[in-house]
Amino acid sequence: MRLTRYSDYSLRVLIYLALKPDRLSSIREIAESYDISETHLMKVVQGLGHLGYVTTLRGRGGGLKLARAPDDIRVGDVVRQTEEDMALVDCFIEGSACAITAPCRLRHVLRQALEAFLAVLDQYTLADLLRSKSKALKASLGLTLAE
Repeated sequence: MRLTRYSDYSLRVLIYLALKPDRLSSIREIAESYDISETHLMKVVQGLGHLGYVTTLRGRGGGLKLARAPDDIRVGDVVRQTEEDMALVDCFIEGSACAITAPCRLRHVLRQALEAFLAVLDQYTLADLLRSKSKALKASLGLTLAE
C-alpha cells in the first residue's frame, strides 16, 4: 500500500498546523518548510477545509489553523478521506472482470491486509504523532521553539 501524495501532504499540513496551535500559518510558509509545491498544497488545504480539519481565514492577517484539537483527528480517518481509491487490486472494484475472481483467495487476503493497515492508523491521533517529538519536528521544519 502506498499513500498518494495528496494524503501525504494532508498529513504534513495537519502536523505543521498542530505544531503552531496559537498562530495562523500560510500555505507559502508550509510549502517552504516542506519544500513542496504551493499550487498542490492549495488544493490539499482546500480539501482539508471541506473535510473540517482546517479553518481558513481570508484577508489581511488571515491564514490557516486546525479546526479541531489534535486529539480529535485520527490518522486513519484522514487517510480514508484523502485517498481517492483504496482498491489495492482490480477485483476490489465492483464490476471488474477478472477470470479467477470467484475461486481466488488473494482478494480476501488483500482486504484483510488493508483492514489491518487502517486499523493501525486508527490507533493514532494527530496528537500522538507530536508527543515527545514536537521540538525535533519544529527544528526540522525551521520553526522556532516558541512557535
